[in-house]
Amino acid sequence: MGAEPIEEFDEPAVEMPVGPSFQWLGIRDEPWTSHLAFELLPETKGPRVEVFRGSVVVSPHAGVNHQSIELNLAFLLKQAARRVGYFGYHEINVISGDDLFIPDVVVLRESGVDKAGVPIESAVLLGEIVSAGNRRKDIIDRPKEYAAAGVPFFLRVEFRNRIPAMVLHQLVDGEYQPLVAAAAGTMFVMKDPFAFEIDPADLLDE
Repeated sequence: MGAEPIEEFDEPAVEMPVGPSFQWLGIRDEPWTSHLAFELLPETKGPRVEVFRGSVVVSPHAGVNHQSIELNLAFLLKQAARRVGYFGYHEINVISGDDLFIPDVVVLRESGVDKAGVPIESAVLLGEIVSAGNRRKDIIDRPKEYAAAGVPFFLRVEFRNRIPAMVLHQLVDGEYQPLVAAAAGTMFVMKDPFAFEIDPADLLDE
């Protein structure tokens, strides 16, 4: 008795999304770029959507302490930056070649109004508030990419045991070197790229 014929089944066709959709994340298996992210993915007020080395990175917002420090710092930096003609923002799209970053704090040489994203070359300072679950990204990975892109200054804010601390780094020979540092209870005073001073404790709501 001959072998039973093997039935062949066609795989169901994948329905392609019409317009921007997060469904593209489950369909595309090729490297992503910042251009593709803007073209295929929808704008969101929820999770951050970034592109790093060909992969889309989706992450929820950090906790309330992080968000509070971020908003307070961005507001104060924005005021100080405007005095010298710079423009301060928080959580905007920063395009670096094929990568797409959303730093916690951004200071630009020109206005970002009416732009979906800004080139990293226009950034004079980028800042990250270190999250417990993203320490490597905030302390190593991000600063390394920002330095490679030539961003002159990088600001890092730490928050451990409810004690905020700030460190300003300056780009020297392709690497960031600490320039100014202060913890809560002391004054953080920077002169470049613009004058700004604060007791890190004032970043807290309490």
